[in-house]
Amino acid sequence: MGLTIATTSIPGDLAAKLRAIADAGFDGIELHEPDFTGYHGDADDVRRMAFDLGLSIEVFQPFHDFEGLAGDARRAAFDRLRRKLDLMMALGAQTLLIGASTRDDASAGENVIAGDFRELADCVEQRGLRAAFLALPWACHQKTEIAASQLVQMVGHPNFGLALNSFFSLANGSQPARLRALLGEKIFHVQLSDAPRLDFNFRNLERPLGLLPGQGDLNLASFVRVVAKSGYQGSWSVARVQENDAADVRENIARDGYRAIANLLDEVARTEPEIAFPIPKLPERVYASGFEFIEFAANEESGEELAGMLASLCFRKERQHVSKSVELWRQGAVNIVVNSESRGFAKKAFDEHGPTVCDMGIRVRDADKTVERASILGAPRYTQKVGTGELEIPAIRGVGGNVVHFIDEKSNLHRVWDIEFAPVPKTRATPPAGLRRVDHVAQTMAYSEMQSWLTYYTSTFEMKKTPIVNVADPSGVVLSQAISSPEGEVRLNLNGARSRRTLAGSFLRNSLGAGVQHIAFLTDDIFETSARLRETGFSRLPIPQNYYDDLQSIFSLSQELLDALREGRILYDSDGRGEYFQIYGTPMFKGFFFEVVERRGGYRTRRKTPSFRAGI
Repeated sequence: MGLTIATTSIPGDLAAKLRAIADAGFDGIELHEPDFTGYHGDADDVRRMAFDLGLSIEVFQPFHDFEGLAGDARRAAFDRLRRKLDLMMALGAQTLLIGASTRDDASAGENVIAGDFRELADCVEQRGLRAAFLALPWACHQKTEIAASQLVQMVGHPNFGLALNSFFSLANGSQPARLRALLGEKIFHVQLSDAPRLDFNFRNLERPLGLLPGQGDLNLASFVRVVAKSGYQGSWSVARVQENDAADVRENIARDGYRAIANLLDEVARTEPEIAFPIPKLPERVYASGFEFIEFAANEESGEELAGMLASLCFRKERQHVSKSVELWRQGAVNIVVNSESRGFAKKAFDEHGPTVCDMGIRVRDADKTVERASILGAPRYTQKVGTGELEIPAIRGVGGNVVHFIDEKSNLHRVWDIEFAPVPKTRATPPAGLRRVDHVAQTMAYSEMQSWLTYYTSTFEMKKTPIVNVADPSGVVLSQAISSPEGEVRLNLNGARSRRTLAGSFLRNSLGAGVQHIAFLTDDIFETSARLRETGFSRLPIPQNYYDDLQSIFSLSQELLDALREGRILYDSDGRGEYFQIYGTPMFKGFFFEVVERRGGYRTRRKTPSFRAGI
């Protein structure tokens, strides 16, 4: 039993794929035949390369359109089988994955098909191999795993078993419980593949959509639980389908695949402790209870610009680092750190991206265990030189290279502001604007990175995700997905830009990479806050009159409320249960901006972003 991944899941040439797979922590592979035929080396070369990397070739695939043929077609099918088995022997592969036939001329007779597979199983047994039969929704006859299981029982051969793919089992809305009758000893291979909810007949597909576990909406935990309880003892394989991935994301996909499958099996193991899975012991997923701080990298000029914007939001500069050019600005439970040091990580981030959010601090119950889980799942630990009197705060590198620090109350970490910072003299009182805490942080990235960020967050933290939505942009489409802790203490909006012409794409281009594009602060009264910010000169985005005309037609708001929204340049939404109010600040730093929001009546996630501000 081990963790494997199909080579179809990873872009690039075979040698690079195997290195990335081994580095990510997998034990073996499903070798896709085109990856072998495109490799400039023979079977012995591939076998040695895999062995040297600590990888077994668990499965060789695909082999299909075999059963139910007659005459010359049948003889050709068996000739093809023998050649594949000889190749498997040279490769050291163990199991042949057979897909159900899609040939229209294949016989539907159960006895004919069973007879073909008995003869196949004899050929496999002679070479000490196994064959696993996979039903395909678009096959001519065996379209479901139930039909495939019945065929395996008819064949009745110890070297012929069943292969399962979670996408095929669940994407049509079927429940995993229907698989309880399957015999674990006859299941030879299991592929784990996720997908969004489908609103069409998935049997019309010619291949699975193939997301990594946790990136879609299928109930994979129940699927794994049912299969494991059946007595299945084989490997668990990631079977993502490659969709024109660039080779430079190869290592990310391999790491994300390991992170996704380990997280899934860990989730099941916590409810079924008697089942052994081939994963390292992991601390529990982390409950994030809030943002402790958000840190900006800046120089003197951009630091002054940021300070002016924070002051207009009624933040106060409360503390100065005892030995560094680092300031703490505070309002309510919001801590904004402005780092204009001339060396160190923040300086490097500034040199690469300009003024940018370079670090986030997240409150957790146990900082050390948080880093332990994240690092086991592939996130690199982050350390830097600690000065005299400074705390060593556990941290990891997040996706995109930013740093995430973790603050708990088990140690002195929560006293960092008292230990490392000194109060600054108050020159004048600054009445607050009612900003209580960080409501959410929006991170913009290339669409190709979006699923990687999602897997990183949901495998490390206890977070729920919403379905991905298409957000209209004047120059294209931006995909957006919101994730949050169970009670909303930490909310993140992941925005994936497919086009460089969109506003989100422009932010990526100007910032030279993914990063935080906006931070939203929560208030209990958007109108009182708006009035206060008018006094301080907070610069907010102009809103077209057409927007408010459209609001009236959608929500039938009272004239009094509509006038108040228009006067304060406040956006509005309702999900039928609650209401959402939003003030956009004007952009700074090549597209970054602040927001102020209020949620009423249990409102969770914004359903639609106005086209004039889409992607931001």
